Amino acid sequence: MTARREPQVLIFDADDTLWENNILFERVIDGFLDWLTHPALERAALRAMLDDIERANSAEHGYGSTVFLRSLGDCVARLRERPATVEELRRIDELAVALVEGRIELIPGVTDTLTTLGQRHELFLLTKGNTEEQSRKIAGSGLERHFGGIHIVAEKSAQTYHDLAREYSFDLDRTWMIGNSPKSDILPAREAGLGAVFIPNANTWVLEHDELDLSDGGVLHLEAFPGLVRHF
Repeated sequence: MTARREPQVLIFDADDTLWENNILFERVIDGFLDWLTHPALERAALRAMLDDIERANSAEHGYGSTVFLRSLGDCVARLRERPATVEELRRIDELAVALVEGRIELIPGVTDTLTTLGQRHELFLLTKGNTEEQSRKIAGSGLERHFGGIHIVAEKSAQTYHDLAREYSFDLDRTWMIGNSPKSDILPAREAGLGAVFIPNANTWVLEHDELDLSDGGVLHLEAFPGLVRHF
């Protein structure tokens, strides 16, 4: 794909695209599984149980650290066949200190890349999750100044992209969604008629995985975030 120097609209995902997110959850899960032993279940079975609980809770309650901590407590309750005790919940809170504090780890090259792209194109941010938590992360990232608009939604669907494009009167032929999630960033953006840039993150949440059509010429695959400057 040749570089597009004519003005484009670039819409960026946040978690695991601009900054590390799921790896923080994975670190907590590793500690949780180390602590949560069971004589009849192996670690993989415990993780599968937790994934099922997270899937159900995210569908009912949304995303974010509060829902995640709820899932850990629910996992203890299911495993022990009783509600989690105060001491068990306190231990979960201790394991998740770094996550709850909301420390931001920017993806390498993000700041310089956004600075360069902002001189050529219009940049927007579209992230999903708990509004208060996402707002706190955005503020802590120091990246707000790069974006002409910031939107936090409960879920991303093709309608989400249609609504955003209509709000700003985007020309879909020059509008791109950039993210790490096939499920939330790439597939619904393509369904809505946008181009998409897939930048994989090795720690992408399993619930965000999905199959991409490798023959789809409207999806640009990049290995790392700074590669954007070669194409836009």
